[in-house]
Formats: sequence, structure tokens, C-alpha cells
Amino acid sequence: MSLIAQLKDAQKDAMRAKDKVRLGTIRMVMAAIKQREVDERIELNDDDVLAILTKMVKQRKDSKAQYEDAGRPELAETEAAEIEIIEAFLPKPLTEEEVTSLIANAISATGAAGMQDMGKVMAELKPQITGRADMGKVSGLVRNQLNS
Repeated sequence: MSLIAQLKDAQKDAMRAKDKVRLGTIRMVMAAIKQREVDERIELNDDDVLAILTKMVKQRKDSKAQYEDAGRPELAETEAAEIEIIEAFLPKPLTEEEVTSLIANAISATGAAGMQDMGKVMAELKPQITGRADMGKVSGLVRNQLNS
């Protein structure tokens, strides 16, 4: 079942259960997907939807941290609830060992010798890691392995 179909089913279930928070969050996700489809005049596949979901989670985490710093715990709780709902549609996150293993495989597959090959390694890793790990952290780990 495609990710968009899963989101539509979850939206119907949230309507039936009268779960306003879940329904509102799913509608927000669907609106972001529809907006991108209309803007680019394409039909999104699961990888594109995963990228949107990952971006939305990252935005919510940033907002949550800012609300906590500003002393607004009620708004931070709302963001945390949205994060939890959106993450339910993301694939299971990779463990640190799995990420390290994938990096080692990508380095050997591309024949990377140093920092000049970082783009090749990241291009190899991106399809395997998107939505399952923070690309910023992965980039740092790749940088460390290529420098050593």
C-alpha cells in the first residue's frame, strides 16, 4: 500500500474516531503533499512523500525546541504530538550500528579515498537512509570516516 493511501486511510479512521489532533495533523501532511503535486505538476511517489514527512518532522522538532526555550510548554506539547503522529508513517529508524555499516559499504562501493569523494558516498547512501536517519548526522559520520 502506498504511503498516500495509508495517509488517506488514517485520515478516515481519525474522522471516525473524532480524533481532532490526529485528523488535523494528517490533513496538514496531505495539504503539503497536494501543494507540492500542484506546484510541480507531478504525482509524488513514496520517496517524495517520505522526504516531505521527514522535513515536517524536522520542522516540528525545531519549533518544539524554540517553544521550550521560550517557556511555552503547551505549544511544545502540541508539536510533540504532531511529531509522534507524523513519525508513525515513517519507516523504522536505523540504529547507529546499521548506519555505520551502510556508510562503510558505501565507501567501499564508491572507492572513496578522501573528502573529495564525499558527494559520491552521500549519493550512494541517500536512497537507503532517507526517512530512516538524520542526514546531518550521517554526513558528519561520513566526514569522520573519510578523514580517518
